[in-house]
Amino acid sequence: MTALAVPDLTSPREAPTPVSAERTLSTGLRVVAIERSSVPLVELRLRVPFAGERESDVAHASVLGETLLSGTAGLSAVQIAATLQEVGGGLSVSVDPDRLLVSGNALAAGLPRLLEVLAGVLTGAAYPEKEVRIERERLADRIEMAASQPSHAVREALLKRLFGEHPYGTETPEPAHVRLVEPPLLRALHARRVLPEGSVLVLVGDVPAEQVLDAVEAALSPWSATGAEITVPPMPAFAPGPLLLVDRPGSVQSSIRMGVSAVPRSHPDYPALQLANLVFGGYFSSRLVENIREDKGYTYSPHSGIDHAVAGSMIVISADVATEVTAPALVEMAYELGRIATLPPQTDELEQARQYAIGTLALSVASQAGLASMLAALATTGLGLDWLAGHPKRLAAVSADEVFAAAAKYLGPARAVPVVLGDASAVEPSVSALGPVVRG
Repeated sequence: MTALAVPDLTSPREAPTPVSAERTLSTGLRVVAIERSSVPLVELRLRVPFAGERESDVAHASVLGETLLSGTAGLSAVQIAATLQEVGGGLSVSVDPDRLLVSGNALAAGLPRLLEVLAGVLTGAAYPEKEVRIERERLADRIEMAASQPSHAVREALLKRLFGEHPYGTETPEPAHVRLVEPPLLRALHARRVLPEGSVLVLVGDVPAEQVLDAVEAALSPWSATGAEITVPPMPAFAPGPLLLVDRPGSVQSSIRMGVSAVPRSHPDYPALQLANLVFGGYFSSRLVENIREDKGYTYSPHSGIDHAVAGSMIVISADVATEVTAPALVEMAYELGRIATLPPQTDELEQARQYAIGTLALSVASQAGLASMLAALATTGLGLDWLAGHPKRLAAVSADEVFAAAAKYLGPARAVPVVLGDASAVEPSVSALGPVVRG
């Protein structure tokens, strides 16, 4: 039987721009509504600026996020959940060093009820003592369990190495700090920091956009506060230097992480850097995967990804390898950084990366939930539907020379900040042969 030829990839089709509307309420809340009628649902994302100033702030914010939905003056946590279930919906809360994010959804016809519950939580969260005590213990237990995992421990070490005392340097609170948080502190923190001013609410769903804005204004106009937003300071310049070796006695595996400074989505270099990162290590067909997975067999899933935060962006390169090949893996990772920074990408590998970038972006916003999450992330940096619609064209227009220039500017091995978590007694002799090492 004659094998069928695989057809060439076609040019990506331009997605239609959805109907949208935007309004800033008198309280300062910015509301973005997008019509998408694929399913009779509505997705909600409320992003509240919530940067901390001290390490203890991380514990306070984390417990607040766990207990925001634990009850109001009129509804218990069980009643909140039951009310939302009646409209096929739910709400959840997460916190990071930049923001408090309330995510939710409901049947389109249940949007008024969803907003009613959200308003009740924002204006009257009670933080009942019993629920706070239970949730803070659960959170502390989860943190203790996470701390035993190499992936968590090495990320914490990398963030502390890169950011020091900057708010981004502490992503996870100490369990002891969590257990000290009491309801009065949470109520005061809520009143001071859960603010409409500077917050962005994104709704995507099968409801006319102007109707959504009217419903939000009716439900959330009472949400007001007298506190002030704390602005995240600029991301500090990364200081490449000795490899940081964090001891994990007896470990049969080393977790390697490297941090490299990057640029935000709004920067003119971003499309070229995004493609350079993909060619280097950003997807399965990348050079890094081909080298240390397919050729050397050092690791199963090496990866390089761009992380975006309000104060800046960075590339995190990761690989988990057997202890005995820690030094060889570091050599190959540095080699691939040097190769991408000194040799232009081949036409075929650049085109594969380009198609991957355009295709995954389209997939990520194909659902209501994906589009809502993306727009909520973009909105806090001043970007929106225009950026989203134009980015595939920017990726398509990037030349090989521009990708090469971006790689040379941002991805050289001398710019990388390396951290290794592993059995120091087994690893240090070999990695010390590559350059200076400090213990962490």
